[in-house]
Amino acid sequence: MFSFFKRTAQTAADAAGAGSTELPQAVQTLLAGDISCSIPVSWQALAAPSGITLSANSLTLQLPLALARQAGTLKTQLAAHQIDLQVKVQPQAPYSLVNDKSGSKVRQIVLVASGKGGVGKSTTAVNLAVALAQQGAKVGLLDADIYGPSVPLMLGEADSKSNSPDQQFLTPIYKHGVYLQSIGFLVDPEQATVWRGPMASQALWQLINETIWPDLDYLVVDLPPGTGDIQLTLSQKLKVAGAVVVTTPQDVALADAKKAIMMFGQVNIPVLGLIENMSYYQCPKCGHADDVFGTGGGNALAARYQLPVLGQLPLDSAIRSGGDLGLPVVCSENQVAEIYKQMAEQLQFGLYWQTRVAAASAVEILMTDD
Repeated sequence: MFSFFKRTAQTAADAAGAGSTELPQAVQTLLAGDISCSIPVSWQALAAPSGITLSANSLTLQLPLALARQAGTLKTQLAAHQIDLQVKVQPQAPYSLVNDKSGSKVRQIVLVASGKGGVGKSTTAVNLAVALAQQGAKVGLLDADIYGPSVPLMLGEADSKSNSPDQQFLTPIYKHGVYLQSIGFLVDPEQATVWRGPMASQALWQLINETIWPDLDYLVVDLPPGTGDIQLTLSQKLKVAGAVVVTTPQDVALADAKKAIMMFGQVNIPVLGLIENMSYYQCPKCGHADDVFGTGGGNALAARYQLPVLGQLPLDSAIRSGGDLGLPVVCSENQVAEIYKQMAEQLQFGLYWQTRVAAASAVEILMTDD
């Protein structure tokens, strides 16, 4: 699968030696090894073909995606060899207009979906968005659940309202490094949204078109449960890079997750991976793990549809309390936060890999006079 990167590794290694000083063998070894279990290629391959330069004791990497966490580890490792690391991020995915009114530009749109409610989809969307921002990416989060918006509460903005600088477009709220928009910022949180499907879809489309998004690397969209009007509206009207499906191990959730996967197949949106919530409960006192909702369901579903499992999250009170308090668990330092950060890295790499494969397989048509 990763042969494309392996073939470019030698080119990157040659570029690394093009500076005024040859890299020590130990440093070359650091650059040649896999970045992490989440990013299974080397720095050389990721920065290829000409993204590694050395000048005196300063090494510069030009990367196609933001990997601040792993780059920090590499910086520490290189410092032991008296070499300073500079990282420049230049994404390769081109911008596309989200709408024609405000001119907002987004490189890649990612849908977070589930076939049913109650599986932790919104919690996953929030923590993934914040984790992507922590990596250094510019991220937006759209709460597409018109009937039950939960993003404002999960990010501590339940009482906030959207502002309009010109009485036409809305300014997104900025929190934890993420630009947010939700119907919850426009309506009374105590008021029920009693709309038919077409009306809800129209309201959501207006929300997208009338928000002044900054230029974003990723727009994460928290879809409502199910496979209805809103899902189809976004899938058909937006240029979506891919989707993530969230489930739990139990059969009733897997049956609906399967429907979500099939829906994306019908609208030609690639599924980037599966996330299994509530995989197990681990007793904080004795360490015993209990598969409360069953075991192996997410892995079996992913294998059936040849999808990667981006992560398996435990049933942990820190996830719940973080959402209730408006402080996503990924902002803390614990095992659960680490899982979310690894999932964000895998998601970034999957999107990048998809872009590179598409570019490599594109057919070039030359027009001549012959």
